[in-house]
Amino acid sequence: MRIQRRITLGIAILFAMILLLGIQSVNYVRQLSQATGTILADNYNSLQYAGEMLRSLNDIGQDSLSRHTLRRNLAKQQQNITEISEKEMTAALERRISTLSDPVTEAEIRNVREDLFRIMELNMAAIRTKSAAVEERADYVLWWLAAIAALCAVVAGAILVWFPRSVLRPIDELKKGIREIANHNYQKRLDFEGNREFEAVAASFNDMAAKLDEYRRSSLDDLMTAKKRIEAIVNTLHEPIVGLGPDRKILFMNREALAVLNLQADAVGRNAAEVALSNDLLRRLIRGLYDGGKANDEPLKIYADDKESYFQVENTPLYITPVGGREQQFVGNLIVLNNITRFKELDSAKTNFISTLSHEMKTPISSILMSLQLLGDDRLGGLNAEQRQLVGSIKDSSDRLLSITGELLNLTQIETGKLKLMPKITKPIELIDYAIKATQVLAERFCCFVEVDYPEKISKLYVDNEKIAWVITNLLSNAIHHSPERSRIIVGAVQREKAVEIFVQDFGRGIDPRYHKSIFERYFRVPGTKVQGSGLGLAISKEFVEAHGGSISIDSEIGRGSRFTITLPTC
Repeated sequence: MRIQRRITLGIAILFAMILLLGIQSVNYVRQLSQATGTILADNYNSLQYAGEMLRSLNDIGQDSLSRHTLRRNLAKQQQNITEISEKEMTAALERRISTLSDPVTEAEIRNVREDLFRIMELNMAAIRTKSAAVEERADYVLWWLAAIAALCAVVAGAILVWFPRSVLRPIDELKKGIREIANHNYQKRLDFEGNREFEAVAASFNDMAAKLDEYRRSSLDDLMTAKKRIEAIVNTLHEPIVGLGPDRKILFMNREALAVLNLQADAVGRNAAEVALSNDLLRRLIRGLYDGGKANDEPLKIYADDKESYFQVENTPLYITPVGGREQQFVGNLIVLNNITRFKELDSAKTNFISTLSHEMKTPISSILMSLQLLGDDRLGGLNAEQRQLVGSIKDSSDRLLSITGELLNLTQIETGKLKLMPKITKPIELIDYAIKATQVLAERFCCFVEVDYPEKISKLYVDNEKIAWVITNLLSNAIHHSPERSRIIVGAVQREKAVEIFVQDFGRGIDPRYHKSIFERYFRVPGTKVQGSGLGLAISKEFVEAHGGSISIDSEIGRGSRFTITLPTC
């Protein structure tokens, strides 16, 4: 049955029940009204006529009109006979009234009064009888109305229970079907046979489910093909790759990763922490996942291919945005081991070459400087002005070569891990004095004035004097080179809670904030600078300071100069 017909049928039944109840109520009320009207119209009139005749009878001896009134009411009573034996009583009353003498005797009045009382008693009894019948009829009507109302309530309740269920049942089935489809159960089908409205919906739903099922099967085939293609690509890569899920389960490993980590294929699908219990290399790889993902720039040293190999670990967290969602969801980590063995070998060869070259260059440079010193000795003969200028130029170039050679030697010590510190307790002012004396000639040449800002009380340092003095000298030399003539440079120290800050401040051109991090990298030079240099001084300074457990920083803006600060722990 169609929903429209169900709604029409339910409303029609309710309307019919309400109409039936109304008709029955009107019918019973009309019957009660008729019964009550009968009592009032007949018996009440008889009582009224009898009362009028009694009053006329009482005045019959005094009022000549009383006899006429008596006969008129008698005539009305004769026309209003409704009860059994009332006719005989009225005929007897008529005989007595017609035989009344003039004047009327007391005996005659008493006889007429007795007849009137009998008529009145008969009507009163009839009224009581009819009233009881009306009450009985009212009770009967009440019970019938209650029965019909109860029947209407039962029918209405049945309709209220049956009708929503009959209408909502297909809707609930449709909701369940949609929920099954949402849960990827594309085998779900709907059947609303006999329901014309939902038959078309069911047909469309079943057609959609069939197409989704077909699409899923074709999509699964495509996904499996794409998965195998990706697995083939990953396995052909020469870099070890490990994929972890959000629960740290190993999702995949290519052949290179299995070989390097010395694992079997059955490790895939197991928890990485469980596998790492018996594999030190894997434990080192996933260590960063459990300590907040802190980056470790140190390469991983692994013995592979019958030699020592170096791998740079690249741990990338993976996020996706689910279909229909807005927020990204974490789905795991991708760990890639970049083989840097070749670069490590080239870097080692470069370091050895620079070290050898620096040592080899240091001896001839020292010989050149010694020869220049001898040339400047007047005991070997005087030099003219042009010759002295050439000797000075050669000496400057030799000093610069010697400085670069020293920087290269320091760099090779740092790269090879052969940097040795010989710390001792030192006053910060001693380091500052050394740097000022070392750059005195340079400051005089550039007409710069070096000022010292040193507090009265300051803690001592436990550092390698040579290394830290070299750092301060390098910073002061840079400040002189990048300051205009007749400018001042401030060198000083500041006491902190558990550290001492040594700073060098100039009022030159300044350094763009974009390069504040890059200037501490090797071979980097600020674009546009005209001062010659190797680009190693600040990088070596950073390594020296950090080797002492300290730090080096810069505060600079274009046009406001630069302030380099070394922070070292106190004794």
